[in-house]
Amino acid sequence: MKCLRLFWLFCLIWDPSVFAEVLAKHVFIISIDGAKPAVIAESEMPVLKQLAAEGAVTWEASTIFPSKTLPSHTSMLTGVGPDKHQVLWNDFSPLKGFVKVPTVFSLVKAAEPSAVTSMFVGKMKFRHLWLDGSVDVFDFGGPQTRAPVAGSAELEKDKKTSQMVVKQAVDWLAGNTPRLMFLHFSDPDSAGHKSGWGSPEQKEAFKVTDQALGQFMRALKGSPMAEDSVVIISADHGGHDKTHGDNIPDDMLIPWIAWGKGVKAGHVIAAPVTTYDTAATALWLLGVPVPEGFDGKPVVSAFGE
Repeated sequence: MKCLRLFWLFCLIWDPSVFAEVLAKHVFIISIDGAKPAVIAESEMPVLKQLAAEGAVTWEASTIFPSKTLPSHTSMLTGVGPDKHQVLWNDFSPLKGFVKVPTVFSLVKAAEPSAVTSMFVGKMKFRHLWLDGSVDVFDFGGPQTRAPVAGSAELEKDKKTSQMVVKQAVDWLAGNTPRLMFLHFSDPDSAGHKSGWGSPEQKEAFKVTDQALGQFMRALKGSPMAEDSVVIISADHGGHDKTHGDNIPDDMLIPWIAWGKGVKAGHVIAAPVTTYDTAATALWLLGVPVPEGFDGKPVVSAFGE
């Protein structure tokens, strides 16, 4: 796998328009599962809304089709669409193995082997994105091994709450300095499937998730990394009724927020943004070349004077 990572690195074509100096030493990607912008607007989410007001935002970014959790997050973290990454299933299926294209974590590790990377997730299916040597810590209710034994305690429950995820993340962040870190909060999606998108129960889940986001932001702002970090907050899909996955605005529209070093304050992003632009933006900020084969492009309009 190490040779494969190096092969991908050497095959990158350096495009001056998307490769420059290191613009941020630390990038944090936070995904709020099922975060439909219209429901966010009606929910009590002061932390998220303050970050959007202080940074750069579009409430009309697009996910990919099918607008489902695993395919969408795969695009978010690989920079390519489903036609290239071929992750079309949406559950934890060990026999299907791992994603066959590099993730943003593998590309960062290939460019800088000593870089610290991590994933803190609320759903077990993210294991399919855990390429060998790509992250230093994969945490699903606690640090995990890469090949859990069927029937073990690791597989007994396939979801973790946002409060469980943020506790693990904040505890780990206190002793580590990641170059790239990913957090995933699943509560709004779970509530949407149970009670409906926009239901009082889902709005309560958004409130609880915002509290978790606040805990993480307080930890980051209190760390030495605060002045040299960018936080990107987005989602994998929206939803309608008690489901999602269709090619309709309710399911396809997602938020995209950038906050931190070099981000334009109070800026509304006018250019189209797609979920695979998240991976490209993270690489661009970290000074890692964006592969020519990426579908995603850095959201450069969110940064600068």
